[in-house]
Amino acid sequence: MSASPGSLTAADLARVDARLKATDELLATAYPGDDGSRQPVHTVYVPADRYTPELAAVWGQDALAAVEAFGGLEAIAAAVGLDSGIAATVAPRVREKLEREPIEDLRIDFEDGYGDRGDDAEDADAVRAAKRVVAAAGAGFAPPFIGIRFKCFEAPTRARGIRTLDLFVTTLVEHGGLPDGLVLTLPKVSTVAQVEAMADVAAGLERAHGLPEGRLRFEVQVETPQLVLGADGRSPVAQLPLAAPGRISSLHYGTYDYSASLQIAAAYQSMEHPVADLAKGIMQLAVAGTGIRLSDGSTNVLPIGDRAEEAWALHARLVRRSLERGYYQGWDLHAHQLPTRFLANYAFYREGYPEASARLRDYLQRTPGAVLDEPATARALADVVLRGVECGAIGEPEVVADIGIDRRALTLLAHPRLATR
Repeated sequence: MSASPGSLTAADLARVDARLKATDELLATAYPGDDGSRQPVHTVYVPADRYTPELAAVWGQDALAAVEAFGGLEAIAAAVGLDSGIAATVAPRVREKLEREPIEDLRIDFEDGYGDRGDDAEDADAVRAAKRVVAAAGAGFAPPFIGIRFKCFEAPTRARGIRTLDLFVTTLVEHGGLPDGLVLTLPKVSTVAQVEAMADVAAGLERAHGLPEGRLRFEVQVETPQLVLGADGRSPVAQLPLAAPGRISSLHYGTYDYSASLQIAAAYQSMEHPVADLAKGIMQLAVAGTGIRLSDGSTNVLPIGDRAEEAWALHARLVRRSLERGYYQGWDLHAHQLPTRFLANYAFYREGYPEASARLRDYLQRTPGAVLDEPATARALADVVLRGVECGAIGEPEVVADIGIDRRALTLLAHPRLATR
């Protein structure tokens, strides 16, 4: 017996398609999802005049020296509260990381960390920094991601910021081309118009140098309350993805500028203050599904001197807190923060790996288990495992042995839309 025909006609369905055409286009363009590329676990900031091609290696050496002075990575792990079993597992991996790739993302700072040194000095430093980036890349010293933070687009510093950006990009192009991991950072954004202006500047530089359209993307630093809640009662940060389509790579929370602008006393300015959590929650909502990534801020309590152990414990706890809240990147301001950055990250991924790998294996083999995972949960599990692989906490051979898929298949499991691109 054939099935009974439905009641709706082709014309009825066509009307639905027409009504939802704009929705379909919005979902396809504004919410493309993550592109599956690597996201660094941190961004290191150094004043522009202090950057040298060897800086990453020097920071790694300084970090290891601090580790040895304290008694080793397992001693630091114990001091910050890591389980002894996890500490024994991650310590050799973290040591190898500090020797091989101590900085994943480096930002050469022409803003707060640099100040106003006059046009001649900043011009020279912008050109010098670009030449040193080219030299670092050529010698294999450059971190996977590297770039500059220039001055903001508020009226007093706008021309200076644009000139520094222009000189830096132009010098890169003239001396060998842009590094694959080039990152540009626009600080102290207050309005959507400033982001639109930055997109125009990026497009102008692309035209001037014959670069592909969209080659120059940038980070937006969320450091002002005006970007979180505008004068009209709406959230400008939620409007950014459509204001500069494809241009914004990430949003970075600025701990101290944001806190100070809300009159939080200096002693209480922190990544875990309630005003910080509110802003970061709105940022998270604003870019969900857009492919724009998120970074937490920094702690200015540095692990040096007599209070190093206390500062390491604070840093490790804040890094772990960010990871648990879906902020997989943060800022580091000193070489001695690197050990706890990687200890906290590696512990997070290693602790979650046994359950995640077992659930993913069951999901792929359609084996009934204690937890019935849906595709969305499988994507989340795969995403966290993939992040662990990318930073070095989890080895690719482990994934093959424990889950039964290689890195490419893991990436597609975490980001299935990539299969159709």
